Parts: sequence; C-alpha cells; structure tokens
Amino acid sequence: MELLRGSALHMVTWNVATADPPNDVTSLLHLDSPKSPDLYVIGLQEVSAAPLRFLSDITFDDSWSQMFMSVLAPRKYVMVSSIRMQGLLLLFFSKLEHIAFIRDIQTMYTRTGLFGYWGNKGGVSIHLSLYGHVLCFLNCHLAAHMNYASERVDEFEYIMDSQTFDGKKAQRIVDHRLVFWFGDLNFRIQDHGMHFVRNCINSQNFKLLWSKDQLNMMKQKEQILQEFEEGPLDFPPTYKFDLNSDTYDSSSKKRKPAWTDRILWRLRPKAPPIIGQDDDESKSDVLKQLDEDEEFPLKIRQDLYTSNMEYGVSDHKPVVGVFTLELRKVYDTPLVRLQAEGDWSADIDALVIYSRLQPFSSSAWDWVGLYKVGFRSVSDYLTYTWVKDDEVAFNEEIMQVYVSKEEIPVRGGVCVLCYYSNTLQCIIGISEPFKVPFLRACSYARISCAYSPVQPFDTPTALISRPKARSL
Repeated sequence: MELLRGSALHMVTWNVATADPPNDVTSLLHLDSPKSPDLYVIGLQEVSAAPLRFLSDITFDDSWSQMFMSVLAPRKYVMVSSIRMQGLLLLFFSKLEHIAFIRDIQTMYTRTGLFGYWGNKGGVSIHLSLYGHVLCFLNCHLAAHMNYASERVDEFEYIMDSQTFDGKKAQRIVDHRLVFWFGDLNFRIQDHGMHFVRNCINSQNFKLLWSKDQLNMMKQKEQILQEFEEGPLDFPPTYKFDLNSDTYDSSSKKRKPAWTDRILWRLRPKAPPIIGQDDDESKSDVLKQLDEDEEFPLKIRQDLYTSNMEYGVSDHKPVVGVFTLELRKVYDTPLVRLQAEGDWSADIDALVIYSRLQPFSSSAWDWVGLYKVGFRSVSDYLTYTWVKDDEVAFNEEIMQVYVSKEEIPVRGGVCVLCYYSNTLQCIIGISEPFKVPFLRACSYARISCAYSPVQPFDTPTALISRPKARSL
C-alpha cells in the first residue's frame, strides 16, 4: 500500500462576532504559499443568527460559506461537507483528487446553551473516512467568563459523550483514529493581573502566561484533556480586541486578554493490553485495532500554529493551524469508475457508463451528477439522474445510465460526472473531464431549468442528503 506523505491540512478557527466576511482572505488561507494544502477545515463561531438572516442562510448558503467557496473553487477545492447550528459553522474542503477517497461522511451537533435547549453554545462535528482512516473534526463554542472553567470542561465532556455515529469503526468521538478539537473554547488567563498580562504580551514573553492558562491548568487534573495535544502558544492572545484594530479591549470593561481560540488534536491511543480483557469479543477488537495501527500507520505533525492579526472585523483574531498527515492508505481505488459515453450535447440523449471496482451498498437514492469543472460543492451540480431509475444493464460488470437530452445544460462547458452514494453520503467516483458543446438554438426556459440553483437543507444545515427536483 502507498504511503501518502506530505498531505497538508490547513485549519482555521475564528469567532466572527456576527460580522460579514472580509474582502480578502488570502493571508488567512495562505493562498500565496508555494505549496497548497490538500484539505481545508474551517470552524466559525458566532456567525450571524438573527431570525431573518438565519432563515435566509438556511434557504441559501450563508455569506461566509459563499465567500470561502468562491475563493477556493477556482483553485479546485470542493466543499465536501458542512454543518451549521445557529452561530456555529463547520466547513470541510478537499482538493478534487481526494474526493472519491473521502467516504462515510456524517455530521452531528450538540446544544449546550440554556441547559441544552439552545444552540448558541455547543459543538458541531464532521466524521469521515480519509483513505480508510476515520477522522473527526469538532468545532465548539463553550461557556464564557473567567469563573466557568469547570463548566467548560463539563460541556466538552458532555459533547464528547453525546455525539454518536453510525458504523462499527468509530461510534463515539474517542473511537476515531484522529480527532481535532477546536473553536472558541473560552478558557482564560487567571490569577495574573491586567498589567502583568499586557507587559508579557508587549514583550512577547508569552511563556510566563502559559501556566495560568485555564486549559493548561485543567489538563493537569482532567484525563480526557490530557489525551489532547496542542502546539505552543507562541502568539498573542486572540481575545478581546477593539474592532478594526490591534488594540486590546479599551472599553470600560477592559477584559483581560486570553487565548480563547484554540486548535488541539488527539491520536487514538494504542490499544490496551489484552490482559484483563474478559470476553473473546473484547480481545478480538483489541487485536484488530493493534493490527490496523501497525499495518496502516497514521502520523501527524504540526507545522504552524499562530494567530492572524490583520483581520479586525471581529473582537477575536482568527487562529490557524497547519498540519502534515502521513498515512498509509487503506484503499487507493475508487468504488466506481464512470465515464461519458460518446458525444454529449443538449440536442441528443446521452449515456453514462459505470462499473463497480469494489463492493458497496447501493441505494435507490444513488445518483450521478453532471458538474462543471471548478464546481464549488457537492450540491453544485448542473443536472443529475437517478441511477436505479435510469439504469440499463450492459453486462454483468458494466452498467449504463440513460440521461435525457432535456436534462443536459444547453450552455455546455468542460464537465465531469460524479457518482453520489446516499449510503456513504459522498461522491465515490469521478470521471475524466469532457466537453459538452454549447447549443446555440435553445429556449430561455431550457437555460433557466439547467441552472436553477437549489440547495438541500435541514436544521441544523448539513450538506448534502440528496438532490431536489429543479423548477423554472
């Protein structure tokens, strides 16, 4: 099996304080870097959730998601999954080349605000399998204020315990091979006075503050926190700033600066020893985990952990973490190979040919989507066809799917076909690019039908369940 080296993961956490997106996110996403990451994971807190704004964001994508998609899609990144719970938003982007190997995508959310009934605080997560390694990304916004450090830990433990996923490999967050925990965790710097804290910041002597950082303090007595690693806090505290400035809170409250915004990770510990395991099933699970860890190693290295001081739209500064993942692929073949048969045009019916390269559980809700090269998200298809409804057997190994000419976009362009598995909630095969020619003689109605944007949604919003019917 191939060892995948140098796969870069770029993570961002930012409490945006209900602000609109900035005009330029080049430095936030390191777009000028000579090496582009394979994955982007972006966790936001306090995205505007005013009633009218929130209803609009559910029907269409929120302004932050739209901004990140518009910036990353031209660079051939696709938004694979997202979930929103009121002000909490989590986005997962991947380079197109990895899309067919990101499977079993599930999202979860947990409310902790107002005794668990309100979603202004809590956690949202994305669970997925990357080349066979099960990962979890957990974006949290925990309780505020200096005196609530224990409550923050209680909320985190509640989120960890309450979120469960389908499948055998990782039903709980702690079962995942690798977990990233990030967000506005709201831990403060206690005991030290304002004058001392600000002097340490001005002299960049951050180490003097680390021992009184509440998250570091709670780590000393909470086992679950000890399992998470974090890079050194060698950057200024990210809260609280006057808007559009690098000046810490100058209001009458004069809040003490703090590293509220953090990115931590946890590699699953090695399986416990078999000694003491009473039943055969437990012993079998331990042996299986040991074999998997040895045969398919996964290593992580943090290359950068810093804040970005140039953004002033919020009273928080964003925090960026860049990681390198080294993993041996459990699989390196897509589940489906598909291609466009013959010439495609809006004036003739077309065929998709596909074959299964590996067994998988198909569904009546599986579909093949036609996408323009540079598409933004899984729901950004031009048209689609249900596999089971329009499938014609060619032989035992190769299947054909019929596509009516009425469904093919008249504007044409360079396109790809993607097979979407409803069971795995992901794209499991992508064709090579091909040209759909522009059809000059067409009606306006055909153009409108082909390009009507319809976004599937739920509450909290999770992308994507299945395509919806399109209307004029």
